[in-house]
Amino acid sequence: MKAAFAQRDAEKSYGLDGDLLTPVPWTLPVLRLAWNAAKRDVAPWWDECSKEAYSAGLDQLARALKNFTDSRKGKRKGRRVGFPRFKKRGKARDSFRYTTGAYGPATDLYVKLPRIGRVKVGEPMGALTSRLADGRERLGGATVSRTAGRWFVSFTVGADRDVPERPTRRQRTGGTVGVDLGVKHLAVLSTGETVANPKRHAAALRTLRRASRAYARSKPGSAGRRQRAAGLATIHARVANQRRDGLHKLTTRLARSHDVIVVEDLHVAGMVRNRRLARAVSDTGMAEIRRQLTYKTVWYGSRLVVADRWYPSSKTCSGCGWRNPSLTLADRTFACQSCGLVIDRDLNAAINLRHLVAASTSETVNARGADHKTRMSGRVAGKREPGTAKAGQTRSAGAQVPAA
Repeated sequence: MKAAFAQRDAEKSYGLDGDLLTPVPWTLPVLRLAWNAAKRDVAPWWDECSKEAYSAGLDQLARALKNFTDSRKGKRKGRRVGFPRFKKRGKARDSFRYTTGAYGPATDLYVKLPRIGRVKVGEPMGALTSRLADGRERLGGATVSRTAGRWFVSFTVGADRDVPERPTRRQRTGGTVGVDLGVKHLAVLSTGETVANPKRHAAALRTLRRASRAYARSKPGSAGRRQRAAGLATIHARVANQRRDGLHKLTTRLARSHDVIVVEDLHVAGMVRNRRLARAVSDTGMAEIRRQLTYKTVWYGSRLVVADRWYPSSKTCSGCGWRNPSLTLADRTFACQSCGLVIDRDLNAAINLRHLVAASTSETVNARGADHKTRMSGRVAGKREPGTAKAGQTRSAGAQVPAA
């Protein structure tokens, strides 16, 4: 494929007509035709596996090629996307997807997968099977993946969910809340509440270093090296699970207890370029907090408002509006020279985020969890809050059931 693509570029440089250019298998139907024509020669064992494994790989390849071409033509936003590369075994996430065939929960403790059969799971699926039986939910696909030596089956489920038109007062204790995310504290709310940063990776760093040294000193290809690799992966998976669990509890509580949640459009990609902050910023999961709030605010009838990227929340006095453009990251206390207010830097930023909704002219727009950004007028040229940008894109997730 790369050879055909290079030949096509060369022919374009010669000024050939589009009808005479070398065809490149780019779309999913063309890739399937090419695979069906070559599979008996390049992979004589192909019929031993489910066809869905190959179809899922071709679908991902087609998406990657489309992103590559759109990035080259300027149709895709974000950083430039390179040509797709082969996944290396042991270095990439092992997964494949079912979209057709006889798959799904067989009983509360077993799932059925094409070409594999019945597999016992480690967690009961009574809640899922009951909804599928009475038609409240329907299967849309199944993804089988492996993480740290454990196999998981993740079902994509479609369900009709009642989304409230306006926030309900059940379980709600506050109206609008500003949330300032950081490293010292995971989150500081405008109500004065401080959510501690558990620093899961930092707590496990000593164990990770010991396991990494043992893996590096083992003989390549030996059974001991595989055992040490599995142990190292288990530690990483535990840290990720602990972090994810804490973020889910925080975002669920915020979406249930407040009508409007205001967060910043953090530039996480720029923050991790700082060598001294990269590890701490990555350990907090700021982008994951915004991703979870995006869909949970829709579930619970609240709103998510994303402040403008350059809004100086930390440099503005929450009492009178005076700005301190010389405030640095080392200054943890904000002292206003106009009204004399002395307040914690993060709390001051959270209060400013809460005030932002009241001052915004687009407050009546019901974001319903979408990435609604408030644009502030009168920006100061060259004055911006350090370390802010788009935190990540929204994506839906299915229920994940570990296989026994």
